[in-house]
Amino acid sequence: MAGFPFAARHGYADRREAGLALARDLSRFAGQPAAVLALPRGGVPVAFEVARALGAPLDVFVVRKLGVPGHEELAMGAVASGGTRVLNDDVIRWYSVTPDVIDRVTRDEQEEIARRERAYRGDRPPLDVARRTVLLVDDGLATGSTMHAAVQAVRTLGPARIIVAVPVGSREACAALRRVADEVVCPLVPEPFSAVGPWYADFTQTSDEEVRALLEASQA
Repeated sequence: MAGFPFAARHGYADRREAGLALARDLSRFAGQPAAVLALPRGGVPVAFEVARALGAPLDVFVVRKLGVPGHEELAMGAVASGGTRVLNDDVIRWYSVTPDVIDRVTRDEQEEIARRERAYRGDRPPLDVARRTVLLVDDGLATGSTMHAAVQAVRTLGPARIIVAVPVGSREACAALRRVADEVVCPLVPEPFSAVGPWYADFTQTSDEEVRALLEASQA
């Protein structure tokens, strides 16, 4: 599919095309001291195209949803690399989740974060983002809770600015993130919006192997 008319009206063919479209909207950051941090796994193919277009370094920033026990698809919060945790107090109250349960789920997800960082990055240290403009990239925003946790965690690393950049997102999530990030770039904000997946023709799950390969390619 040539050009971006389809992306502008209906969505994207795949994450690579989404990344190319997003890079166009981020072109002003080319040549600046910027860094691209991808939320794995789905954000990595998008971020790879952004980083390549801007000539910026790429790394992953792992964030995990904290699912309500028995209703794991429902997020009661999220935890990010470095231990920063964001909780959804409304969900916690509604499902009467106790602090002990929250801590247990958090520990489990922190172990998964550590595993993924080893799998994706190996022995390579995390990218130093101090005093850089950080572009936090994912393949889309639904509730935005995961990205919210990422913004708060990255803020502790001393970046100059934090730009949330996604190809598609809900109006509500984008508005909420504008209150915590310095800027939100989202070319496609459809109405109505129910989920990220329907806005991609190919939304096949990204594998750990693909994440590693893209990170290695960006290093090369």
